[in-house]
Amino acid sequence: MNKSELILRTPLIIRFCHWVMVCLFILTALSGLSLFFPSIKLFGLFLGTPQLVRALHPFLGCVVFVLLMYMFARLVAHNIPSRADILWIKNIKEVLKGNEGGMPIGKYNVGQKFLFWCIMSLITVLFITGLIMWRRYFADYFPIEVVRIAIFFHSLAAIGLVLLAIGHAYMAIWVKGSIKGMITGYVSRAWARKNHSLWYQKEMQKKFKQEVLQNRSAKTEPKTELK
Repeated sequence: MNKSELILRTPLIIRFCHWVMVCLFILTALSGLSLFFPSIKLFGLFLGTPQLVRALHPFLGCVVFVLLMYMFARLVAHNIPSRADILWIKNIKEVLKGNEGGMPIGKYNVGQKFLFWCIMSLITVLFITGLIMWRRYFADYFPIEVVRIAIFFHSLAAIGLVLLAIGHAYMAIWVKGSIKGMITGYVSRAWARKNHSLWYQKEMQKKFKQEVLQNRSAKTEPKTELK
């Protein structure tokens, strides 16, 4: 497809953080499951011995948290609820049928915004409770009751985050063009117009202004005469 027919949806730095975070999250989730359920310790073999798994798991979790917080800072402006989201909610049945074309949807729809805030909330819970129960560095500073409560909420948040990640992957596969957009960074104008019409209009306005400025600068450039 001609690049002029494409729109940049996800910058390189965001795509890089996303895919690194995905790989590390899988390792963190598998190692966490192997620690929580010793009967499936096979999940932790990706990182080595059980001792190494126990040592690496919290460090991997911290890296995942940092990457997600960076993505939060970059994407939060696009995930603030707006009035346009109400129409999406009212027509949820049509959305599930794939008939959301024409609805005023920004860069992210209500489902994506909900997923965004749930993921960011759960990773924050995981980070805080993980620090409290990190036996090597912080656990000794807290009463045993607090550590036990932290373990409980850490487990619940972990299960919730894994389920959300599975749902996120399913939705990315379901909406044709989403995965390709996260790999290359670009989506077609037709895809953007159908799935995110408000964002598409804003991007087209930006592109039009850039073209106008380029044309003006080209006209004002002094022409050099050949002698």
